[in-house]
Amino acid sequence: MGNRKRVFDLLRTINVASCQCPAHGYRGNIQVSNATPQKDYAFEIKCSTVRYGLGVTREVGQDLVNMNSKNVCVMTDPNVVALNPVKATLDSLTRNGVNYKVFDKVRVEPTDTSFKEAIAFAKEHDFDSFVAVGGGSVMDTCKAANLYASDPDADLLDYVNAPVGKGKPVNVQLKPMIASKYPLSSIRKRT
Repeated sequence: MGNRKRVFDLLRTINVASCQCPAHGYRGNIQVSNATPQKDYAFEIKCSTVRYGLGVTREVGQDLVNMNSKNVCVMTDPNVVALNPVKATLDSLTRNGVNYKVFDKVRVEPTDTSFKEAIAFAKEHDFDSFVAVGGGSVMDTCKAANLYASDPDADLLDYVNAPVGKGKPVNVQLKPMIASKYPLSSIRKRT
């Protein structure tokens, strides 16, 4: 009986944490009440690098300590930087003694200019890990900054698919990256 309760609590947690915006407001066919579970559960899929659960963003600092990260780049956009997901991330990094710098100039719908600015920031500070807090544009910009900082001699079009770019395969070792999706700050993906 206890396991069944845990499953329903987990389904309620997922239901409560799901995106409420008009574009992503579909909640699926899960029929559970919106009541907040009595306990806060998090679970990790061992064969995956995705972690779900309320409050897992507070674990980012410990994850980076476990990865031996010493100099972390936190990327976000000018709107999200003032919101709780970034605050929770920075609090976790501070609490765990992880040094970091914040790049909060990511553009929604990035341009080549905005990518270059993020890449220059990443190269300038020689980061050993990256954390993206925001939506797809933040994650894409952070991934690009990681790639081009890991291959500092690459031209911007080297890794862009042909016919626009050269379509160069990624053969360099990338730095660890953790992505925390906003507004679902309780869902985090580590790449």
